[in-house]
Amino acid sequence: MGLFTDIASAVSPGSIDSFKSTIGTRGGLAKTNRFAIFMSPPNQSLLNIDLSNIFVSAISGNFNAKSLINDPRDIGLLCESCSIPGRQIQTMDHSHFRQSVKVANNYFNEDVTFVFHLTNDYYMKKMFDKWTSLVINPDTFKLNYDSTYKRDVTIQQLNEKDVPVYGITLRNAYPVTVNSVELNNSSQDSIQKLSITMTYEDFVPEGGVSSALSGIKNAIGGITRLL
Repeated sequence: MGLFTDIASAVSPGSIDSFKSTIGTRGGLAKTNRFAIFMSPPNQSLLNIDLSNIFVSAISGNFNAKSLINDPRDIGLLCESCSIPGRQIQTMDHSHFRQSVKVANNYFNEDVTFVFHLTNDYYMKKMFDKWTSLVINPDTFKLNYDSTYKRDVTIQQLNEKDVPVYGITLRNAYPVTVNSVELNNSSQDSIQKLSITMTYEDFVPEGGVSSALSGIKNAIGGITRLL
């Protein structure tokens, strides 16, 4: 009976111990809150020259000299949530003998929605407002060249030690929707958040090492553009 049970368990594992063993051998379960993003907007500059924010901070007594520097890592730290996009295979019906079968002819990538915490300087809102204005000039209604506003964005799933285990890079991404920011008196402790949706030409799945290299590349590229 013992041998038969072992064979049956190997063919169709269903016990708690088998489940725990599978999780253990594969490094544990992935956590939704272990992630990182690397995004370098085209309009960023190394120095924060927003004089209005500096003035408001000064008269409010909250001025910090560090606020004069735009750190690319702040975008990742302020991101509350995002998603690894899915891909849908598009098909068409094809008559095959006496029945119709579906034949793949294309694929469709999902847009990605990011949710960011808003700080009192409205850093993320102003940044995406400037980014969208680079896509279509709001004054002249002229569309800019792709190289002006498209940037790669890397999204990583991290393990418990903050090491990337999987990632994707959105090739030539840019924001298509900057959602409204709600104001209300229902709660004095509510935190403002900004939701934006980005589209892209395609995404590239990456392993842990290649995703880490993509993140470093995007970060270095962002710092280079900042300089």
